[in-house]
Amino acid sequence: MNKILLFSVASAALLLCSCKSELNAVYKTNDISYRYEYAKESYALQKFQRASLLFGDMINATKGTSNAEECLYLYGMSTFNTGDYESAAEIFKKYTSTYPKGIYAETASYFIGESLYKGSPEVRLDQSDTYNAIKSFQDFMDLYPFSSMKEKAQNRMYELQDKLVEKELLNAKLYYNLGTYFGNCTSGGNNYEACIITAQNALKDYPYTSYRESFASLIMKSKFELAQQSVEAKKLDRFQDAEDECYGFINEYPDSKERSVAEKFIEKCKKVTKEAKVEN
Repeated sequence: MNKILLFSVASAALLLCSCKSELNAVYKTNDISYRYEYAKESYALQKFQRASLLFGDMINATKGTSNAEECLYLYGMSTFNTGDYESAAEIFKKYTSTYPKGIYAETASYFIGESLYKGSPEVRLDQSDTYNAIKSFQDFMDLYPFSSMKEKAQNRMYELQDKLVEKELLNAKLYYNLGTYFGNCTSGGNNYEACIITAQNALKDYPYTSYRESFASLIMKSKFELAQQSVEAKKLDRFQDAEDECYGFINEYPDSKERSVAEKFIEKCKKVTKEAKVEN
């Protein structure tokens, strides 16, 4: 068994040395055609790291030749397949600007968005790449409205938009959870007001989101909490506003798990408004 294992390790080492030696020989040769065909063969064999290095090295060497356009495109595709999505996006952008009518222009345009989509960070991080990916997919669909890749681009956009909505939901929840803590409100703001504004803006920007009920719940709860901590001059108006919000929530989501919360808030709001009328 040990002999077999040693033989396997030795064979693997020899194969690795052989591959490195072969690659070094390809790099050293002045035969550009041979190097280019070797790069294409590496790509076909899904040896994308090797292909990416070779195609990238030959961008300048192939300029002005019949292989220049294909070289740049395959450089982008092989780089994409190595998982270096940021670099791939830049390569595809270079291709579409250099060959706007090229034979790979449509695919390259799609893969700008796909590269940015793959590189889009998890929802708690900065979403600049997500916005850029959405814009890239939209540009692709505007440019190629009848593309066979249009449906996939649309689905990618929906996924990315859901991520942006989720980001806004997390922001709104954070404001709500901060509640009466004013350490982050250096300009005299209020966390409940910030939650309401964030949630309302999200519903305005993404009216068909699946998180609609969650945003509505946060608005309702924040309005009630805001009324509770209000100064006397604003308390009555805010409790009336909170009561209206609760009724609106129940009408829109009659089967919501938060219905009992809304009903409890309504009773408290009515008590405050009733007491205010008695005093007046």
